[in-house]
Amino acid sequence: MILQYKDIPVFYEDEGKGKAIILLHGFLENSTMWTDIKSMLVVNHRVICIDLLGHGKTGCLGYIHSMRMMADAVLAVLSHLEIQRYSVIGHSMGGYVALELAEKQPKQVLGLCLMNSTYEADDDERKTLRKRANKMAKTSYENLVRLSFTNLFSDDSRVLYKKALEDALAQALKTPLQGYLAAQEGMMSRKNKLEFFKTWNAKKLIIIGKKDPVVNGERILNETKETSIVCEQLSLGHMSYIENKKELSYLIKHFVE
Repeated sequence: MILQYKDIPVFYEDEGKGKAIILLHGFLENSTMWTDIKSMLVVNHRVICIDLLGHGKTGCLGYIHSMRMMADAVLAVLSHLEIQRYSVIGHSMGGYVALELAEKQPKQVLGLCLMNSTYEADDDERKTLRKRANKMAKTSYENLVRLSFTNLFSDDSRVLYKKALEDALAQALKTPLQGYLAAQEGMMSRKNKLEFFKTWNAKKLIIIGKKDPVVNGERILNETKETSIVCEQLSLGHMSYIENKKELSYLIKHFVE
């Protein structure tokens, strides 16, 4: 389904009945990544998957998509669907957007799961990498997407989950250059949300991959000790919905119920 928002289409899917669960994909992904998880959740819940700005079937709004701008587009869909209270699961960049939703609507968001994601801002090294990638994207976009997306998987995972990786990469390559550049700019400018996340009164879960090349799981485990944030660690990397599908399904089912 399509919602017209600020003269662009925002694509969403709305299935099932019950407590609302919002699923937000990561960078170079779209709502198709949730197919397996959605089929599990939709049995007992109302599940809404939304393509974030510049991804999937949702249009772009300029060349900087801040996480707040993305959250505003999500809220436009939720308002259209008259959803008042909900839980959110965000993968990677989707987690950054989910944190913005929680800050904007702290009482309406009942729970938040950061899946292979973090409350941290980009450090200087990560910002440098993003700037370099954006420069390269303008001349060699397809090669850059192939390389950066494949590098999210360990050597073993590239072999074990070859078909799933190829399918996910095919979706990543559908992301327009403008969407890529705008999301990178938006992720670079986001703020650290640890203090908010620690003090916010709701159900909070972080799912960490031990071999995640993007998220510093060890630091998260140390920073969230003796807080109300629950951390669960899975054995593999950043793409837990492919690499740790069974364990992830169990954690998410437990989280929403």
